[in-house]
Amino acid sequence: MKRLITLNINGQDFDLAVSPRDLLVDVIRRKVGLTGTKKGCGQGDCGACTVLVDGRPVLSCLTLAVAAQGKKIQTIEGFSEGEKLHPIQASFVEHGAVQCGFCTPGMILSAKALLDRSPDPSEEEIKRGIAGNLCRCTGYKKIVESIEAAAEKLAAREEGRMS
Repeated sequence: MKRLITLNINGQDFDLAVSPRDLLVDVIRRKVGLTGTKKGCGQGDCGACTVLVDGRPVLSCLTLAVAAQGKKIQTIEGFSEGEKLHPIQASFVEHGAVQCGFCTPGMILSAKALLDRSPDPSEEEIKRGIAGNLCRCTGYKKIVESIEAAAEKLAAREEGRMS
């Protein structure tokens, strides 16, 4: 039996009829039409489906859509600042951390959650912060470097606002 829920995704409310068993990744992709969230393994092992729920990284392939009602969901589509890339996105591009791009949305969202918690993370903290996200194209070196550079950019941006 379908149930009517409202999901707040990227600051916009969506009224949706869902089955109690519908997964958040499927609702985001099929019912809302935001395809940046990838469906990889479907078992919570790869992190391609990572979205932020109330600022925390969540595997949307393991999360029921009904459980996300009343929470703020952020996908990669809600990440840029208008036409301008967010500093984390720009850093991934500048440092060549984007290969095939399949893991990139989840990786960027995990990096965002990490940098929100720890604005100046060590290399080890970065590795732990993205540990749930698998990339089959790189050795993670460029991804880690991108997150380090993004942390510096974000810190400089904050200093500019405080001056």
